[in-house]
Amino acid sequence: MLKFSQDRQRYIQWLYQGRKRFGVSVLNYTVTCNHVHLLVKNDCSENNIPALMQLVSGRVGQEYNQRKGRKGAFWEDRYHATAIESGPHLTRCLTYIDLNMVRAGVVKHPAEWPHGGYQEVYGTRRRNTILNLDALLGALEFSSVSQLREVYGDWIDEALLTEDGLREEHWTRSIAVGSSDFIRQTQAALGARGKPRDIFKCGEAFVLREAEANYGPDFGLKNRAMGPEEG
Repeated sequence: MLKFSQDRQRYIQWLYQGRKRFGVSVLNYTVTCNHVHLLVKNDCSENNIPALMQLVSGRVGQEYNQRKGRKGAFWEDRYHATAIESGPHLTRCLTYIDLNMVRAGVVKHPAEWPHGGYQEVYGTRRRNTILNLDALLGALEFSSVSQLREVYGDWIDEALLTEDGLREEHWTRSIAVGSSDFIRQTQAALGARGKPRDIFKCGEAFVLREAEANYGPDFGLKNRAMGPEEG
């Protein structure tokens, strides 16, 4: 439903307002033609991220419906949240978000897509900036924006060379992505909600998600559920 540039821009403007109101640090984002990727760090209440999403999604939907004279739901589904471990998994998630529209064949480089965080990292987008660069530097353990820009460019160049064009569903369908220890800690922290979840090995990462049967036969061909003694 974000096929019009003005709707994508309004999403960014409301995200700008919401992240200030609720104290959520945005580390990266991409607003595409039909969905949104947000990488956030919440330093406040656990309810702040849901409140942010409710504000932004609600206002964008209301404005679209008013402009088009329509009624009904604007979004097909509610948002899905995935916990990402810092370190190499966070790095991979950052570049995966940036290359979303490259994978879609819309642009050849993330610098060409105006509705994403890549341009903010390099200072080419100055109005309604969304990223908290200080929080991003801290998460990546960098000391300066210049260091971030130098290394970030290398990450993107490497990803462009190795990207196979396929969607990596563990970023969008998992409950958590990271090392084996991080996944087991997340599962334990969820208590009763974490027990029915399965741990899978997915490439170099481990993921926590719903039982394999819930995702159809294709998922099991590439990702194997891990037993409690593995990892």
